[in-house]
Amino acid sequence: MDTLLEQASTTLVIHYSCESFYDKNDGKTPRITSIAVRNLASGQTDSFSIHQIAEEQRVPFDLIVDHYDDLERQMLDRYFEFLRSRQHFNWLHWNMRDVNYGFAALEHRHRVLGGQPIMIAEDKKFDLSRALIDLYGVGYTGHPRLETLLVKNNITNRDFLTGVQEADAFENKEFVRLHQSTLRKVDTLANLFERTNSKKLKTNSSWAEQYGYTPAVLAEWAKEYWIVSLVIVAGGVLTFVVRAFDLWHLLVPATP
Repeated sequence: MDTLLEQASTTLVIHYSCESFYDKNDGKTPRITSIAVRNLASGQTDSFSIHQIAEEQRVPFDLIVDHYDDLERQMLDRYFEFLRSRQHFNWLHWNMRDVNYGFAALEHRHRVLGGQPIMIAEDKKFDLSRALIDLYGVGYTGHPRLETLLVKNNITNRDFLTGVQEADAFENKEFVRLHQSTLRKVDTLANLFERTNSKKLKTNSSWAEQYGYTPAVLAEWAKEYWIVSLVIVAGGVLTFVVRAFDLWHLLVPATP
Protein backbone atom coordinates (compact mmCIF):
# COMPACT_ATOMS: atom_id res chain seq x y z
CA MET A 1 0.00 0.00 0.00
CA ASP A 2 2.86 2.38 0.75
CA THR A 3 4.12 1.89 -2.79
CA LEU A 4 0.74 2.77 -4.29
CA LEU A 5 0.57 5.93 -2.20
CA GLU A 6 4.10 6.90 -3.21
CA GLN A 7 3.04 6.38 -6.83
CA ALA A 8 -0.39 7.98 -6.36
CA SER A 9 -0.12 10.05 -9.55
CA THR A 10 0.17 6.82 -11.55
CA THR A 11 -2.33 4.81 -9.51
CA LEU A 12 -5.88 4.53 -10.83
CA VAL A 13 -8.98 3.39 -8.97
CA ILE A 14 -11.39 1.51 -11.23
CA HIS A 15 -14.93 0.20 -10.90
CA TYR A 16 -17.68 -0.62 -13.37
CA SER A 17 -21.34 -1.56 -13.49
CA CYS A 18 -22.94 -4.23 -15.63
CA GLU A 19 -25.96 -6.37 -16.22
CA SER A 20 -26.52 -8.88 -13.40
CA PHE A 21 -24.50 -12.04 -14.07
CA TYR A 22 -26.55 -14.07 -11.57
CA ASP A 23 -29.73 -13.82 -13.63
CA LYS A 24 -28.12 -14.68 -16.98
CA ASN A 25 -29.50 -17.97 -18.30
CA ASP A 26 -28.70 -17.57 -21.99
CA GLY A 27 -24.95 -18.23 -21.65
CA LYS A 28 -24.03 -14.71 -22.78
CA THR A 29 -21.71 -12.50 -20.76
CA PRO A 30 -23.25 -9.53 -18.91
CA ARG A 31 -23.38 -6.25 -20.79
CA ILE A 32 -21.26 -3.40 -19.45
CA THR A 33 -23.11 -0.16 -18.65
CA SER A 34 -20.45 2.19 -17.29
CA ILE A 35 -16.79 2.35 -16.22
CA ALA A 36 -15.17 4.92 -13.92
CA VAL A 37 -11.44 5.47 -13.41
CA ARG A 38 -10.19 7.85 -10.70
CA ASN A 39 -6.63 9.12 -10.26
CA LEU A 40 -5.61 8.45 -6.66
CA ALA A 41 -3.52 11.62 -6.38
CA SER A 42 -5.64 14.24 -8.13
CA GLY A 43 -9.11 12.76 -7.78
CA GLN A 44 -9.66 13.42 -11.48
CA THR A 45 -12.15 10.86 -12.79
CA ASP A 46 -12.64 9.65 -16.35
CA SER A 47 -15.84 7.80 -17.13
CA PHE A 48 -17.24 5.77 -19.99
CA SER A 49 -20.94 5.01 -20.15
CA ILE A 50 -23.70 3.78 -22.42
CA HIS A 51 -25.94 6.80 -21.96
CA GLN A 52 -23.14 9.27 -22.81
CA ILE A 53 -22.39 7.45 -26.07
CA ALA A 54 -26.12 7.31 -26.83
CA GLU A 55 -26.44 11.06 -26.28
CA GLU A 56 -23.53 11.74 -28.64
CA GLN A 57 -25.06 9.45 -31.28
CA ARG A 58 -28.48 11.07 -30.77
CA VAL A 59 -30.01 7.76 -29.74
CA PRO A 60 -33.05 8.35 -27.48
CA PHE A 61 -32.55 6.81 -24.04
CA ASP A 62 -35.65 4.66 -24.42
CA LEU A 63 -34.09 3.11 -27.55
CA ILE A 64 -30.66 2.33 -26.04
CA VAL A 65 -31.51 -1.38 -25.73
CA ASP A 66 -32.16 -1.56 -29.49
CA HIS A 67 -28.65 -0.23 -30.20
CA TYR A 68 -26.87 -1.69 -27.18
CA ASP A 69 -24.16 -3.73 -28.92
CA ASP A 70 -23.02 -0.81 -31.04
CA LEU A 71 -23.09 1.65 -28.13
CA GLU A 72 -21.30 -0.78 -25.81
CA ARG A 73 -18.61 -1.42 -28.43
CA GLN A 74 -17.95 2.32 -28.78
CA MET A 75 -17.81 2.72 -25.00
CA LEU A 76 -15.32 -0.14 -24.61
CA ASP A 77 -13.25 1.16 -27.55
CA ARG A 78 -12.82 4.44 -25.70
CA TYR A 79 -12.01 2.75 -22.40
CA PHE A 80 -9.31 0.53 -23.91
CA GLU A 81 -7.86 3.45 -25.85
CA PHE A 82 -7.64 5.31 -22.52
CA LEU A 83 -5.97 2.23 -21.00
CA ARG A 84 -3.43 1.94 -23.83
CA SER A 85 -1.27 4.80 -22.56
CA ARG A 86 -1.73 3.77 -18.92
CA GLN A 87 -0.82 0.08 -18.98
CA HIS A 88 2.16 0.77 -16.73
CA PHE A 89 -0.05 2.43 -14.08
CA ASN A 90 -1.21 0.68 -10.90
CA TRP A 91 -4.90 -0.31 -11.00
CA LEU A 92 -6.68 -0.45 -7.64
CA HIS A 93 -9.99 -2.32 -7.66
CA TRP A 94 -12.55 -4.22 -5.60
CA ASN A 95 -12.99 -7.92 -6.45
CA MET A 96 -12.36 -7.50 -10.19
CA ARG A 97 -10.81 -10.95 -10.37
CA ASP A 98 -12.44 -13.11 -13.03
CA VAL A 99 -14.52 -13.36 -16.19
CA ASN A 100 -17.77 -12.99 -14.23
CA TYR A 101 -16.74 -9.62 -12.88
CA GLY A 102 -13.30 -8.19 -13.50
CA PHE A 103 -10.69 -7.07 -15.99
CA ALA A 104 -11.13 -10.39 -17.82
CA ALA A 105 -14.86 -9.68 -18.15
CA LEU A 106 -14.22 -6.29 -19.76
CA GLU A 107 -11.67 -7.84 -22.13
CA HIS A 108 -13.98 -10.72 -23.04
CA ARG A 109 -16.92 -8.43 -23.67
CA HIS A 110 -14.80 -6.27 -25.97
CA ARG A 111 -13.73 -9.34 -27.97
CA VAL A 112 -17.34 -10.53 -28.25
CA LEU A 113 -18.22 -7.18 -29.81
CA GLY A 114 -15.31 -7.39 -32.26
CA GLY A 115 -12.75 -5.28 -30.39
CA GLN A 116 -9.11 -5.93 -29.51
CA PRO A 117 -8.67 -5.26 -25.78
CA ILE A 118 -5.48 -4.05 -24.13
CA MET A 119 -4.22 -6.25 -21.29
CA ILE A 120 -3.02 -5.05 -17.88
CA ALA A 121 -0.18 -7.02 -16.28
CA GLU A 122 -1.18 -8.91 -13.14
CA ASP A 123 1.48 -7.19 -11.04
CA LYS A 124 -0.17 -3.85 -11.83
CA LYS A 125 -3.51 -4.89 -10.30
CA PHE A 126 -4.21 -4.33 -6.59
CA ASP A 127 -7.35 -5.89 -5.10
CA LEU A 128 -8.30 -3.78 -2.08
CA SER A 129 -10.92 -6.31 -0.94
CA ARG A 130 -8.31 -9.08 -0.59
CA ALA A 131 -5.79 -6.70 0.96
CA LEU A 132 -8.23 -5.81 3.75
CA ILE A 133 -8.77 -9.49 4.54
CA ASP A 134 -5.01 -10.01 4.71
CA LEU A 135 -4.65 -7.01 7.02
CA TYR A 136 -7.64 -7.44 9.33
CA GLY A 137 -8.79 -11.05 8.98
CA VAL A 138 -11.85 -12.60 7.31
CA GLY A 139 -14.28 -11.27 9.91
CA TYR A 140 -13.16 -7.63 9.77
CA THR A 141 -16.64 -6.55 8.64
CA GLY A 142 -20.03 -8.04 7.79
CA HIS A 143 -21.43 -8.96 4.38
CA PRO A 144 -21.68 -7.40 1.91
CA ARG A 145 -18.31 -6.00 2.94
CA LEU A 146 -18.26 -2.80 0.91
CA GLU A 147 -21.67 -1.67 2.15
CA THR A 148 -20.99 -2.53 5.80
CA LEU A 149 -17.67 -0.68 5.70
CA LEU A 150 -19.49 2.47 4.60
CA VAL A 151 -21.77 2.28 7.62
CA LYS A 152 -18.94 1.43 10.02
CA ASN A 153 -16.86 4.39 8.84
CA ASN A 154 -19.69 6.90 8.39
CA ILE A 155 -18.99 7.27 4.65
CA THR A 156 -21.86 8.66 2.60
CA ASN A 157 -23.75 6.18 0.43
CA ARG A 158 -25.35 8.84 -1.74
CA ASP A 159 -25.90 7.45 -5.30
CA PHE A 160 -24.39 4.12 -4.13
CA LEU A 161 -26.37 1.13 -5.45
CA THR A 162 -26.09 -2.36 -4.01
CA GLY A 163 -25.76 -5.37 -6.31
CA VAL A 164 -29.50 -6.02 -6.24
CA GLN A 165 -30.28 -2.35 -6.84
CA GLU A 166 -27.89 -2.28 -9.81
CA ALA A 167 -29.60 -5.31 -11.33
CA ASP A 168 -32.98 -3.63 -10.91
CA ALA A 169 -31.66 -0.38 -12.39
CA PHE A 170 -30.40 -2.24 -15.46
CA GLU A 171 -33.75 -3.97 -15.96
CA ASN A 172 -35.48 -0.60 -15.62
CA LYS A 173 -33.02 0.99 -18.10
CA GLU A 174 -31.86 3.50 -15.47
CA PHE A 175 -28.43 3.91 -17.03
CA VAL A 176 -27.77 7.33 -15.49
CA ARG A 177 -28.32 5.92 -11.98
CA LEU A 178 -25.89 3.09 -12.75
CA HIS A 179 -23.31 5.60 -13.94
CA GLN A 180 -23.69 7.75 -10.82
CA SER A 181 -23.30 4.67 -8.64
CA THR A 182 -20.09 3.71 -10.44
CA LEU A 183 -18.68 7.21 -9.92
CA ARG A 184 -19.58 7.04 -6.23
CA LYS A 185 -17.87 3.68 -5.83
CA VAL A 186 -14.48 4.79 -7.17
CA ASP A 187 -14.61 7.70 -4.70
CA THR A 188 -15.50 5.23 -1.94
CA LEU A 189 -12.64 2.88 -2.81
CA ALA A 190 -10.14 5.75 -2.81
CA ASN A 191 -11.50 6.86 0.57
CA LEU A 192 -11.18 3.34 2.05
CA PHE A 193 -7.66 2.95 0.69
CA GLU A 194 -6.50 6.24 2.21
CA ARG A 195 -8.08 5.41 5.59
CA THR A 196 -6.47 1.99 5.56
CA ASN A 197 -3.06 3.40 4.75
CA SER A 198 -3.33 6.01 7.53
CA LYS A 199 -4.60 3.30 9.95
CA LYS A 200 -7.89 5.15 10.45
CA LEU A 201 -10.19 2.50 8.96
CA LYS A 202 -12.74 1.23 11.48
CA THR A 203 -13.32 -2.54 11.44
CA ASN A 204 -14.71 -5.29 13.66
CA SER A 205 -11.25 -6.83 14.09
CA SER A 206 -9.69 -7.16 17.51
CA TRP A 207 -6.29 -5.61 18.22
CA ALA A 208 -4.64 -9.04 17.94
CA GLU A 209 -6.33 -9.79 14.60
CA GLN A 210 -5.47 -6.35 13.25
CA TYR A 211 -1.79 -6.65 14.10
CA GLY A 212 -1.51 -10.34 13.35
CA TYR A 213 -0.88 -11.64 16.87
CA THR A 214 -3.23 -14.60 16.64
CA PRO A 215 -2.40 -18.16 17.80
CA ALA A 216 -2.20 -19.36 14.19
CA VAL A 217 0.23 -16.59 13.21
CA LEU A 218 2.37 -17.15 16.31
CA ALA A 219 2.53 -20.87 15.51
CA GLU A 220 3.75 -20.11 11.99
CA TRP A 221 6.34 -17.68 13.31
CA ALA A 222 7.53 -20.30 15.79
CA LYS A 223 8.19 -22.72 12.93
CA GLU A 224 10.36 -20.20 11.09
CA TYR A 225 12.12 -18.28 13.85
CA TRP A 226 13.75 -20.02 16.84
CA ILE A 227 13.67 -16.82 18.91
CA VAL A 228 9.86 -16.76 18.67
CA SER A 229 9.73 -20.37 19.85
CA LEU A 230 11.99 -19.47 22.76
CA VAL A 231 9.81 -16.51 23.75
CA ILE A 232 6.64 -18.62 23.57
CA VAL A 233 8.18 -21.41 25.66
CA ALA A 234 9.60 -18.93 28.17
CA GLY A 235 6.21 -17.25 28.43
CA GLY A 236 4.57 -20.60 29.08
CA VAL A 237 7.12 -21.53 31.76
CA LEU A 238 6.77 -18.14 33.45
CA THR A 239 2.98 -18.46 33.49
CA PHE A 240 3.27 -21.94 35.03
CA VAL A 241 5.68 -20.75 37.74
CA VAL A 242 3.51 -17.76 38.67
CA ARG A 243 0.36 -19.87 38.91
CA ALA A 244 2.17 -22.58 40.89
CA PHE A 245 3.44 -19.94 43.30
CA ASP A 246 -0.08 -18.55 43.74
CA LEU A 247 -1.43 -22.06 44.35
CA TRP A 248 1.29 -22.72 46.95
CA HIS A 249 0.24 -19.65 48.90
CA LEU A 250 -3.37 -20.80 48.86
CA LEU A 251 -2.56 -24.31 50.11
CA VAL A 252 0.17 -23.51 52.64
CA PRO A 253 -0.92 -21.23 55.47
CA ALA A 254 1.31 -18.27 56.12
CA THR A 255 3.63 -18.64 59.16
CA PRO A 256 2.47 -16.40 62.06
